[in-house]
Amino acid sequence: MIPSPVLNIAIQAVRKAGALAVRHFDNRHQLQVREKSPGDFVSNADTEVEKELVYQLKRANREYGFLLEEKGGRLAAEGWQWIIDPIDGTANFLRGIPHFALSVALALDGEVVSGVVYQPVLDELFFAERGRGAFLNNQRLRVNDPKELGQALLATGFPLRRRDRLEPYLKVFTTLLPECADLRRDGSAALDLAYTAAGRYDGYFELNLHPWDVAAGALLVREAGGFVTSVGGNENFLTTGDVVAASPRTHERLLAVMRECGLREAVPPPVARLVNAEGASLDETAPRRRLGVRRNEGASGARGEGERPARPARPRKPSGEGEGS
Repeated sequence: MIPSPVLNIAIQAVRKAGALAVRHFDNRHQLQVREKSPGDFVSNADTEVEKELVYQLKRANREYGFLLEEKGGRLAAEGWQWIIDPIDGTANFLRGIPHFALSVALALDGEVVSGVVYQPVLDELFFAERGRGAFLNNQRLRVNDPKELGQALLATGFPLRRRDRLEPYLKVFTTLLPECADLRRDGSAALDLAYTAAGRYDGYFELNLHPWDVAAGALLVREAGGFVTSVGGNENFLTTGDVVAASPRTHERLLAVMRECGLREAVPPPVARLVNAEGASLDETAPRRRLGVRRNEGASGARGEGERPARPARPRKPSGEGEGS
């Protein structure tokens, strides 16, 4: 498939930002890390990769809005909007586990129309456009659809930040574990979805995610012939944060297990503000631009509007680091 111009922009952006992410990964012991919430960490690698993505995408069209992991916001009901997770799998990244990805999706009126998931360590580029299929480095993707759940390799993530949902989740987990071929937790929702689209996994489910975690990956699965819904089988997974993605037969069985275990669909959490790419709140009463939700684009912070973020120095090759044990 020849990508559309807007998808090409996203592909170029993730490749450039991916190179920055790898340099930070190689020099991760010098990163500045803080805890956003219990068990949820962010480093200057996340913020700098996000800035690089925004810089590259804004060069193409400054009218599009942004939903950013590190700046917040919400899914826009109108107009064009980039949805960005600069490093999905930050915990892996910070511990030297080379399983993380950059995720960029483009939505129109709240519906994702194109998406890219890039694993820069392996140089695996997953991309899709609505109605045009899903691809890995230009190879067409198709979900694997085993006849029985006992043949299915599944992936998941634990709802550690929602203890109130841990009990019903564990009931689903313990029900599925003896029925499927294997059940794994790798730590990157974007890659779990991309791997499901590629047939490496047959299904994936997780609770309490954010739109930037799943927007691009969900499109990959759908364009590869799979199904993506909430745990209740609905289309509102981007707002509930509960995702079930799988090949058709596996998806049906996963939803049945969730119903049997009493796992109920989450109520979408309230979102306080809508932000532009610089993280400034946007006035909901102001008139919307035709192609997005961004208004009053004044610069904020030390970096000026459209100014490229600073790059870190290339790391020296470590000696005697002892990472391989």
